[in-house]
Amino acid sequence: MSTLQNIYKTIYEGEAKAVLRLRAFSKIAAAEELPQIAKLFTAIAASEEVHGTRALRKLGTLKGTEQNLKASFESERDIAESAYENFLKQAYEEGDKAAQTLFSQSRDVEKTHAALYKKAMGHLMEERETTYYVCQVCGYVSDGTLPDTCPVCGAKSEKFETL
Repeated sequence: MSTLQNIYKTIYEGEAKAVLRLRAFSKIAAAEELPQIAKLFTAIAASEEVHGTRALRKLGTLKGTEQNLKASFESERDIAESAYENFLKQAYEEGDKAAQTLFSQSRDVEKTHAALYKKAMGHLMEERETTYYVCQVCGYVSDGTLPDTCPVCGAKSEKFETL
């Protein structure tokens, strides 16, 4: 990877982290009934997203939908099968129960993400409308049906965001 590509990769990673952090900050400000501060965090997160997207474009990461689905499927599958398994093993060795829960739930959710991508790859040309429900506790995504409880973490249906 060239120096320039390394710089773009560093920019993308930094901006992606900033977007996530600022969106979380916005939710906290909103919960504290500080709507203008929440709006400020949201606006700057949107700006950081522009920077990160530009870096992705320069890295050649952004492709057509079919290629993006394939890359996303492979990424989710690999994360679930290797990274989270390694993290989970270390958490067990250290006896960190909170980390064990986080890593095992995240691994299970990543597997469901991979399955959703695989399903989408099979129906790429099909006009299919659905509603997704995202658990705000663990990140589980349900396709078309709001579960009574999350199959990964057990959260009640009111903890799901409808998309």
